Amino acid sequence: MARRPVAWVVSLVLFAEALGVAALNWFLGVVVDRQNMSLAGLDPDMMSTSSKIGGVVFGLYFALCGLVALLVALRDRAPAGLGRVLLISAAVVHALLGAVTWGLVGWTAFLYMVVVFGLVVLLLMTYDGRPEQPADDAPGVSPGVPPGAAPGGGGAGGGAGGDGSPVTPPAPTTP
Repeated sequence: MARRPVAWVVSLVLFAEALGVAALNWFLGVVVDRQNMSLAGLDPDMMSTSSKIGGVVFGLYFALCGLVALLVALRDRAPAGLGRVLLISAAVVHALLGAVTWGLVGWTAFLYMVVVFGLVVLLLMTYDGRPEQPADDAPGVSPGVPPGAAPGGGGAGGGAGGDGSPVTPPAPTTP
């Protein structure tokens, strides 16, 4: 299926976005610093510094999300724990930014945000409910043995229950 290519695309897009967000905020900080602009009496140096720090923080955030997507692509396993939380938060950020950019920037920026949102959600949903390990590597199942057969080759029923389990169920007791 398209699990790995989606993860690769998401990681590339998030890495590019991390670089773009960091560079844009850094540039805006330099512009504010060189123009010595002030907004409602705020300190221009503080505005410049906070813009640069915000750019670096959000750039690292998107880079970390891109790293999670890259690990998903390399391992071909669903993100778990903090990685899943990071990807969900990236999807929420893109949905909110998409709603804001429609009015402030225009429909092309909105379209970009919605596409990235859709890619992150697609990455999360394609791995949803998928077992953590492939069926061939499942413990207790020997390659070449049919699912109903006993692991030791002891016949068609396997264990006492006939379901292929090697453990016999406990004997019934009477009160």
